[in-house]
Amino acid sequence: MTWSTSFPQLDDSYLRDLKKVIDEAFRNFTRSYGDMIEGFFSPLQTLLIWSERLLTGTPWPIILLVVAGLAWGASRSWRIVVGSILTLVLIGLFGMWEDTMKTVSMVLAATVLSIIIGLPLGIFMARSDRFRAVLNPVLDVMQTMPSFVYLIPVVMLLGIGKVPGLIAVVIYALPPMIRLTNLGIRQVDPEVLEAADAFGSSAWQKLVKAELPLALPTIMAGINQTIMMALAMVVIASMIGVQGLGQPVLRAINNQYFTLGVFNGFAIVGIAILFDRISQAWGKRLQKHREASHG
Repeated sequence: MTWSTSFPQLDDSYLRDLKKVIDEAFRNFTRSYGDMIEGFFSPLQTLLIWSERLLTGTPWPIILLVVAGLAWGASRSWRIVVGSILTLVLIGLFGMWEDTMKTVSMVLAATVLSIIIGLPLGIFMARSDRFRAVLNPVLDVMQTMPSFVYLIPVVMLLGIGKVPGLIAVVIYALPPMIRLTNLGIRQVDPEVLEAADAFGSSAWQKLVKAELPLALPTIMAGINQTIMMALAMVVIASMIGVQGLGQPVLRAINNQYFTLGVFNGFAIVGIAILFDRISQAWGKRLQKHREASHG
């Protein structure tokens, strides 16, 4: 008996017809409801325009002072402060300041949206095992789906521009926020919750005064991962018109401009390290504060 090396598959004509039906149904949906969906997401356009104008319109010395203040407040380390300032100064000297501010504005907007969406979902996930069982496969798909695939439906629904880019970035960056919020709340010491119950705390008081403060270091780790994933996706989203450091990289790939790609690539790495160090330092600071309060 001989075995065929090719896997049996559906008839080609059937597959073609099936794909055609699905594609046509999605196109009809976008024609019918595209304008309504675009209107629904118009507040995101306002948020993006505001954040971009804020960062690109603020004088660079003020940006440096704000970043230095955040770095010092988080780490109390002059090394991190000097490294953060030096990174931004080099980016400015090499003519990438405006693109960097556009990238940072997109990352900040995506991170804020991910926190707004992910924090309640993570809390609800920690409250309900059934909801966690339903949401976990969805999060698995969101984390393992190739990032380019996210661009297809949002472009078909909303066209090319900042808003579809932001939606794609949020979808890609959201899972760590949800998962680590759930993990942090589930790891809260049961004895603390029992003490809160003994004092007659309501569910809301218990959440705000016990669970969230104790879970904050883990939630901060989720925010850190969300920022990193948002920054990675912003570069890919440049393919659909998101402005920033990703567009020069894409232009360098298309035209084989080696130095343009390398310089902007290093700028992205520098911003990623800056975000990572500051957010990690905040997480460690919150962890120390938690341990001190328990001690």
